[in-house]
Amino acid sequence: MNPGTIVLGVLFALVVVTIFMGVRLVPQGYEFVVQRLGKYHSTLKPGLNFIIPYVDIVAYRLTTKDIPLEIGAQEAITKDNAVIVANAIAFIKIIDPVKAVYGISNYEYAIQNLVMTSLRAIIGEMELDRALSSRDIIKARLKDIISDDVTDWGILVKSVEIQDIKPSDSMQKAMEQQATAERLKRAMILEAEGKKEAMIREAEGKLEAAKREAEAQITLAEASAKAIEDIAGAVGEKELPALFLLGDRYVNAIQKLSASQNTKTFVLPADILAAVKGIAGRS
Repeated sequence: MNPGTIVLGVLFALVVVTIFMGVRLVPQGYEFVVQRLGKYHSTLKPGLNFIIPYVDIVAYRLTTKDIPLEIGAQEAITKDNAVIVANAIAFIKIIDPVKAVYGISNYEYAIQNLVMTSLRAIIGEMELDRALSSRDIIKARLKDIISDDVTDWGILVKSVEIQDIKPSDSMQKAMEQQATAERLKRAMILEAEGKKEAMIREAEGKLEAAKREAEAQITLAEASAKAIEDIAGAVGEKELPALFLLGDRYVNAIQKLSASQNTKTFVLPADILAAVKGIAGRS
């Protein structure tokens, strides 16, 4: 083969390779950072771009789409010394590729650690109950804190979501034990209050019954006194009516006594009239 032909072939191949190296096709959603002789030169946008071969090189290929960053579960201590576990996810977008590659060595790692430390700091300012019920407040504060720090890196924090936040396993057991103790305490208090109320009602009932009994006795005594007074006024010095009344009651009492189941033998006085006169104090 002719040496001249070989040289021409090599030169042609070199030209083709050189042209190929000077053409860069950037896909949609990406931007390429170009360095010229080791220094930043330009940023290639999506589409067909040209660079100077051997002088310019594509040093970084960055996506301009939203990037989700997982923040692994981590423990944090609340203001009242409770341990909770939280994890999150951050959605970021590169708005300045140059700052993203030259302003920080690893922006993903930096943002993940920034979210973790900020999350622990925010939870540390809250008590347990508020931390568990304030996801919106926590994520809003996280976004504000991170946005201020990552501005110099050419990155926009679109949102930060708290995926899960809950007490640690040991804390959950302690809370369950505390809840059980509280339930037992409330049950004992309710039982004691119930017994106290029952005793008060029983005492009030006995007091009311005693009052009613006393009133009944007074009424009965007054009625008896009135009856005796009426009988004494009606009988006066007459013996027969008095003896009749006493005899009637005496006979009724004997009848009741004889009807009792405990009475086996009952002896009547031979002279009932004499017995009645004896009761009346007359002979």
